[in-house]
Amino acid sequence: MRFRASLLAVFLAGAAAVQALDTTQLADPALQARYVSLTHELRCMQCQNESIADSPVDLAADLRAQVREQLLAGKSDEEIRNWMSARYGEFILFRPRFAPRTAWLWLAPLVLLVLGAAVSWRIVRQRGALLAGDPDTPDEDLRP
Repeated sequence: MRFRASLLAVFLAGAAAVQALDTTQLADPALQARYVSLTHELRCMQCQNESIADSPVDLAADLRAQVREQLLAGKSDEEIRNWMSARYGEFILFRPRFAPRTAWLWLAPLVLLVLGAAVSWRIVRQRGALLAGDPDTPDEDLRP
């Protein structure tokens, strides 16, 4: 009896995990592909770490419906992104645009990479100079 109950619990948990959050289907396959792409690009404002496609909250469902309505109205992807960011701010976009306010997001990895390379280069040069200037190191220890 316990085995059957645990088997039923596992089955129900698996069925809940398989259930899709967004079952929206558009008639046109191109529109459906754009819908899926856009809903995965927009952040849920309530969950904040999930896209509106993956979020189960009501706000995400409203945002998905808004994306669907705008797609059916013939708006482009960029117009929909602009509308969403005008209404909710740039935070709604998982990939923020390059702008003066977001330049640090795009430039920080490059700056850190150059800084790391410069520090590494300096350390290697200093160690080489220390080894060359060390009088206690016999020449035979330097040979492979």
